[in-house]
Amino acid sequence: MKTAKTPGRKASSASSFSPSDVPLPFSKMLPVAAAVATALFTISGSAWAEDDKTLKAVTVTATQDQPDGYRATKTRVGKVLQDPHDVPQAITTVTQALIEEQEANSLREALRNVSGLTFNAAEGGRSGDNMNLRGFYTFGDMYLDGIRDTAQYNREVFNLEQVDVLRGAAAMLFGRGQAGGVINQVSKTPMLYGINKVGVGIGTDGFQELKADLNQRIGDTTAFRINVMNRDEGSSRTNPYTGTEPEVHRMGFAPSISFGLGTNHEVTLSHLWVKTQDRADYGIPFSGRRPNEAMAKAGNYYGVDGNFDDSETNVSTLNYLFKISPDTQWRTVLRAANYKRSYWAVAGQGTLTANSTQQQAKTRQFETDNYVLQSDLNTAFTLFGLKNELITGVEYLNEDSIRWALRNLGTATNPLYKPGQYTTAAPATYKGETYSAYVQDSVEFIPDWKMTVGVRRDMMRSEYFTNAAFSGNFSENSYRAGLSWQPTAAQHYYAGWSDSFSPTADLYQLSGSQYPAERSKVLELGSKWLLADGNLSLRTSLYRAIKDWERNTDLESAASILTRKRQSDGVELEMAGRITDNWEVFSGISYIHAEILEVAPGNGNPNFIGQSPRNTPRKTFNLWTTYQLPHGFKVGGGMEYKSRRYGGAPTGTAAFNPNWVDSYTRWDAMVAYEQPKYTVKFNIQNLFDKVYYDALYDNGGFTVPGQARRFILSTEYKF
Repeated sequence: MKTAKTPGRKASSASSFSPSDVPLPFSKMLPVAAAVATALFTISGSAWAEDDKTLKAVTVTATQDQPDGYRATKTRVGKVLQDPHDVPQAITTVTQALIEEQEANSLREALRNVSGLTFNAAEGGRSGDNMNLRGFYTFGDMYLDGIRDTAQYNREVFNLEQVDVLRGAAAMLFGRGQAGGVINQVSKTPMLYGINKVGVGIGTDGFQELKADLNQRIGDTTAFRINVMNRDEGSSRTNPYTGTEPEVHRMGFAPSISFGLGTNHEVTLSHLWVKTQDRADYGIPFSGRRPNEAMAKAGNYYGVDGNFDDSETNVSTLNYLFKISPDTQWRTVLRAANYKRSYWAVAGQGTLTANSTQQQAKTRQFETDNYVLQSDLNTAFTLFGLKNELITGVEYLNEDSIRWALRNLGTATNPLYKPGQYTTAAPATYKGETYSAYVQDSVEFIPDWKMTVGVRRDMMRSEYFTNAAFSGNFSENSYRAGLSWQPTAAQHYYAGWSDSFSPTADLYQLSGSQYPAERSKVLELGSKWLLADGNLSLRTSLYRAIKDWERNTDLESAASILTRKRQSDGVELEMAGRITDNWEVFSGISYIHAEILEVAPGNGNPNFIGQSPRNTPRKTFNLWTTYQLPHGFKVGGGMEYKSRRYGGAPTGTAAFNPNWVDSYTRWDAMVAYEQPKYTVKFNIQNLFDKVYYDALYDNGGFTVPGQARRFILSTEYKF
C-alpha cells in the first residue's frame, strides 16, 4: 500500500469551484442560487419554528417517509410509481443507503452490487460507463429518470436517490434497446421535509472528497435542494519510468426546485452539471492469453503525464405531474442535455518502455446534444366488471452528435495531443429523430390474477456520415406480455415475455448498413416474496434471452456483426432488506449459460459456434451485510465474485483461443459510529489487496486491473 499523497496533475484546479467553471447560461443562475441558499441556511432553527406557527393552513398532507434501507419500496421503472415487488419483471435496486455505506462514489462502483453484470473497457471507442448485463452490452440502455442517457461519459452518484436495473428486454417501456436490461438512474428531488447533510472523506492514494445534500422548504408547497460533490483520487499504479499515475478529478453541482408539492400540480425544475479531469487507466496487456501477472502485481501503468480525459455534462429538466384524480396521473418531462468530452489515453499493449507513448494511443473528442419531450398518462378504471391499469404515452427524441479525431502535435515516437486540435479529416456526424407512442393495459380478470399486454411503436430517422454516408429510416414495434398472480400482499409469481430492437446507426456510430436491426426476445419466469413483516425482499427468476444480428465488435466498421444469433439461459436469486432490527443484507447470485448459435454471414468465424460470448462469466455473486451494535456502532462487510471470462478472440477462421481473465473474489469491510447528528465511518476496499481484473477490452489485447486496497475515513454531519 502506498502512503497517502496529493494527486499531481490538475489537483488544484479541479479541487476549487467558481462560477466561471460553469458554462453559460447556467452560470447566470449561480448568483441567484447562492443568494437563495444563503438566505435559507442562515435562518436559525428557532426562527423557522416561529414561522411555522404563522403559516396559513393549506390542504397538503405530507408524511415524512423513512428513507429506504437496502430494500427499495418505490420505483418508476415501470412508468408508474409503484413498489418493485409489484412489477412483473426482475428488478435490482441499489439504494442510497447501500451506496453510502460502501463509499461507492461512481455509478460503476454502485453497480458492483448487481449480479450478472460485468464491465467493458472502451470497446469500439465507447469510453465511459460501459457494462454487460446478462451477457449483453448496455451502453444503449442507460437512462436518467426514465430518459435516454447514452452519451459516452463517466457518471457520478452524488445526486442519485437510487439506481434501478430492470432486467430483460424493455423496449416497450423505454424504446430501442438490448436483451440485458435497462439501467435507470433516479435523481434526488426537493422535499417538504428532509435532513441536510455535509460530508468529508480522506483516504490513501490521494483520495479526498467533499459533498453536500441540502434540502429546504421555502413555502407551503415549495422546496429547494442542492447537491454538491468534489472528489480527487490518485492510484496505487504508476509508470515505473516517469512516476505518472492514473488520476480522477471530478466535481458536480445539481440544484433543483419544486412547486406544488403535495398538491394536484407538481412542477420540478432541475439541472445537473458534472465536470471531470481524469488521467484514464487503460490497463495492462495480455501475455500468453492471460493478463501479464508480473506487470499487474508490480502496479505498472502505461500512461504519461500528458494523458487526459476531460468532460463536461449539462442536463436541464422540467417535470410536470398533474394528479387528475386519485387513480389518474399525467406526467410530462422536457429535457435538454449537452455532453462534451475529449481524451487521449495510452493503451496497455506491447512492452512498457521509458517512452510508453509509442504504444497505441486512444484519442477522440465529441459533443452531443439531446432534446427530449416525454408525456405519460396512467389511470385505473373498471370496465365490464374487470379492473384495468392503463399506461400510455408519447415521446420525441432529437439527437445531434459530432466526433473528431485529434491531431498529433508531436512526433511519431513522442506524440502530443490537446483538446480542440483536430485532424484535417472531416468529423463523423450523427443526427437522429425518434417519434414513439406506446400503450399498455393490465387487467385483473380473476381476483389476484392480472394479464399485461403492451405495444410500442418507434419511428427513427437518422443520418450518419464519416468515411461513408448512411441514412436510415426504421419503424419497429416492441411488445410486452405477462401473467401475474399475487395471492397475498407478500407473494408475487409471474411469467413475462418482452422484446427489443436496436437499429443500424444507433448510438452515433455506423454499425453495418447491410444488416437488419438487432432484435432481442426474453422469456422470464419469476417469483417475489416479502418476509420479516415486509422488511426483507426475496426474488428469483429463470430466463431465456435470444438476440439476432448483434453488432458489438468494431462499431466503426461497416461489417460489424459479432453473431447472427446467440442465446443466454440464466437463473438469479436476490435478497435485500432487514433480517432483524439490527441485521441488514443485500445479496445476489447469477448463473448464466450463454452460447453463440450462429455467426455472422460471410465474415463470421465458424469456430465461435457453441462458444460462450465475450465478458460473460458463468457465475457471479455479491454480498453486503451490516450489523448494528450497541452505543451507535455498526460493522459491515461484503464480497464480490466473478468466474472467469474471455475478452478478445481471433477473427477470420482461426481456432477459438481467446484471451481469458481468471475468476476473482474481492472483500470489503466497514465500521461506523452513528449518532443522530453525525456519522464517522471507516471503509477498507479490497481488504486483502487482491490482484484482479475488472474491465475487459472486447477486441484488444488488454484488461484493466481492479481497485487495489484502499482505506477511506469519512464523516458526515446532519442538520
